Amino acid sequence: MAAELHVELVAADRQVWSGEATLVVARTTSGDIGVMPGHQPLLGVLESGPVTIRTSEGTIVAAVHGGFISFADNKLSLLAEIAELADEIDQQRAERALERAKSEDDAAAERRAEVRLRAVTVH
Repeated sequence: MAAELHVELVAADRQVWSGEATLVVARTTSGDIGVMPGHQPLLGVLESGPVTIRTSEGTIVAAVHGGFISFADNKLSLLAEIAELADEIDQQRAERALERAKSEDDAAAERRAEVRLRAVTVH
């Protein structure tokens, strides 16, 4: 069995996912980061983007919008303002949200919709 780390993905309103993983890839203000078991302790600021969690059973993708990432003692915490698993995202609704945001020139809403669509397509 490959070494694993414990992962908690939490949004402001709920626990999104919790479990063991072999690799987590997330976007921070310093760039994309991959965290594996035994990684050096870290604390960073999450950028909006997909988070990929690789487990022994498959891959989980989530759309994350802002927050923090912390790793110590083989435990990774992703504390997001907003987070949703790719399986929870309605692609057609996200596409409509993107079109609406573009027509209203709402850059923040456009970014959220783009991240949601990327999470669905990566998944």
